[in-house]
Amino acid sequence: MSDNKRILSGMRPTGPLHLGHYFGVIANWLKLQEDYDCFFFVADWHALTSEYSDPTRIKGFVPGLVKDWIAAGLDPEKCTIFQQSVVKEHAELYLILSMITPLGWLERNPTYKEIKGELVQKDLSTHGFLGYPVLQAADILMYKPFAVPVGKDQLPHLELTREIARRFNHLNKTELFPEPADMLTEEAKLPGLDGRKMSKSYGNSIKLSEPLEEILPKVRSMKTDENRLRRTDPGNPDICNLYPYHKLMTDPAKLPEIQEGCRNASWGCVDCKKVLMESMEKFLTPLHERRAACTDERVAEILEAGNKKATEFAMKTMDEVRSVLNLDF
Repeated sequence: MSDNKRILSGMRPTGPLHLGHYFGVIANWLKLQEDYDCFFFVADWHALTSEYSDPTRIKGFVPGLVKDWIAAGLDPEKCTIFQQSVVKEHAELYLILSMITPLGWLERNPTYKEIKGELVQKDLSTHGFLGYPVLQAADILMYKPFAVPVGKDQLPHLELTREIARRFNHLNKTELFPEPADMLTEEAKLPGLDGRKMSKSYGNSIKLSEPLEEILPKVRSMKTDENRLRRTDPGNPDICNLYPYHKLMTDPAKLPEIQEGCRNASWGCVDCKKVLMESMEKFLTPLHERRAACTDERVAEILEAGNKKATEFAMKTMDEVRSVLNLDF
């Protein structure tokens, strides 16, 4: 496969993945692995930006993240799955790129203050947190992808990566790093069970690995149309917290019936939740089966093969970088 078909993306191992991760990111990855040379990495060094005070859990989250990916449908025969911290060249390129990245570029990062505001319980006034976009740039540029799948909120990060690539190339009179294009992912965001953003920190999510018997009470307690106080009150599926789940997991042929039943009150919220639970069971059962079949030994095999391939590529890139910088001692 030609170089211009390479794609790179990753996730931080900070806990089990939930339905929001699946529909927001992984569903797109499943399509990409069919047509592109995809590199998907476990961003364990990135996890340290927020978990540095208690890093012991990260190691346990790594195999869990890979299992969630395999359960969701990623195929190591079709894509490269590797672990960031095993490919030490990422750290070297991060150091080199940090030397040329102006401080102002990092301070204007729009998500810097946003994330600090969200994680107020953690001290994020660190060099690592301020500079994580440079590490992100190193992760991307190492593999010279033609594009990176991102949501709209991540576009500033990717533009910073392009700026760093341009600056490196300009300063060193080279064309070593191509500027990766953005590949916007289709919006498919799920609200949390309480109507807020689905988040592990809010405790309002349904995990991909969660047993069905634990999901049932969550579905029963889900927030619905607040204007529907009684069973006989007509509802509006467009503002109901359940309907986005139906649109993603329920048979599309069933959706008109759900909409009509809600609007004319022939369906109650209990009826709607019953159908949703059936849809979730049908959707999640194959994921649970694939996850159960993915042993720790299988995870180790997947990462060993992926780490080997990623390291070989990264070593070639760093040989080129050192040569350009006249640091090829």
